[in-house]
Amino acid sequence: MRLRRMALALAVCCLATTVVGGRPAAFAEAPQEVRALWVLRTSLATPATVALLVRTARERGFNTLLVQVRGRGDAYYDSTLEPRAADLVRQPSTFDPLATVISDAHDAGLRVHAWINLNLVSSAAELPASRDHLVYRHPEWLMMPREIAQDVAKIDATSPAYVGKLARWTRAQSETVEGLYASPLQPAAAKYAETIVTDIARRYEVDGIHLDYARYPSDQFDYSRYAIAEFRADIRPRLAAPARAALDTQQEIDLFAYPDRFPAEWRTFRRARMSALMMRLRGAVKAARPGAMMTVAAAPDAQDAFDHRLQDWRTWIESGVVDAVCPMAYTQEPARFAEQIAAARDIAGGRAVWAGIGAYRLTPSQTVDNIQTTRRLGTGGFILFSYDSLISPAQPSDYLATVSRSAFGGVRSTEAGSR
Repeated sequence: MRLRRMALALAVCCLATTVVGGRPAAFAEAPQEVRALWVLRTSLATPATVALLVRTARERGFNTLLVQVRGRGDAYYDSTLEPRAADLVRQPSTFDPLATVISDAHDAGLRVHAWINLNLVSSAAELPASRDHLVYRHPEWLMMPREIAQDVAKIDATSPAYVGKLARWTRAQSETVEGLYASPLQPAAAKYAETIVTDIARRYEVDGIHLDYARYPSDQFDYSRYAIAEFRADIRPRLAAPARAALDTQQEIDLFAYPDRFPAEWRTFRRARMSALMMRLRGAVKAARPGAMMTVAAAPDAQDAFDHRLQDWRTWIESGVVDAVCPMAYTQEPARFAEQIAAARDIAGGRAVWAGIGAYRLTPSQTVDNIQTTRRLGTGGFILFSYDSLISPAQPSDYLATVSRSAFGGVRSTEAGSR
């Protein structure tokens, strides 16, 4: 609790010193009830798919789109920082998916939040084709699992074998590890992430920045030699000279000497660096676009997120680092869904909770029931995951129409208002 209060104080201090500037977002406040869709990057690949997205959302009564513009360290927008997404190769260079969806959606009275996958930067199944990708430019920024960290520490990070060994291990863990992650522990990597977010918030009239994968794959990451060096530099000055000397000698043969000697401090250090990055991003968003919201997709159980994903979203929402927390309550059990969202609402207090509903796993009637549960619990709204899955041939052709009729009264207009 003492550490959490310290983090809370730090967050408040950070927020108090946030610079105000830039242009406001199109809509200064969220609608009374956020009716949102998570939109995967595949629906931003052509002008036609963008037009269909906006038309469908408007006709079905949704008012907010969270559009994935950074999926795996690539850009579905005009970027000089990261490679243009491979899905856009057949499109003219003048096609800017984010600019297009913002223009079309705002004209239709819909809000647009730029969904950014923060730490997850690459698939392991298929490494990026562009040599300008982060995994090739800065392989030393990649998180490393403890299981192979000792072996990988012997490899030069500039060697293809470094990323290759990490990718092969990750492919074998595909059921639990989504891909390759960048580390928030290294200052240069954190600064790069801040630059990405600032660039989007400054140049695009977004209504918000939505951060996903603001977490570790598990508490068994980041054991890279570069991350451990950061921890060593942080804790070493606080040690007596004999202890420093003994640990330095041990580390020559054991990469894990420092984290294993101070396991509690090691966990706190990793979690704190993640929270520090979130606070930096909050400042960057508000400086670039004061009216924009910053929201985060979160593991639904706060304690599990804190312990196993090193994601302290409880402190982030309590201290105002994020404007809304979006617990991904993708369970198929109605009682469990209600329990998870009620717990998140209690943690958030008066701040917004947008309940993440795993509609891709549910029937339309089950999705409607979950929407009604969010209303009964007094949340700020909900997000369906995902638009793309709900318009796929695998779903009933009238899935969103059924949800609209049952949950929204089949309205065509939205609550967002005109610009």
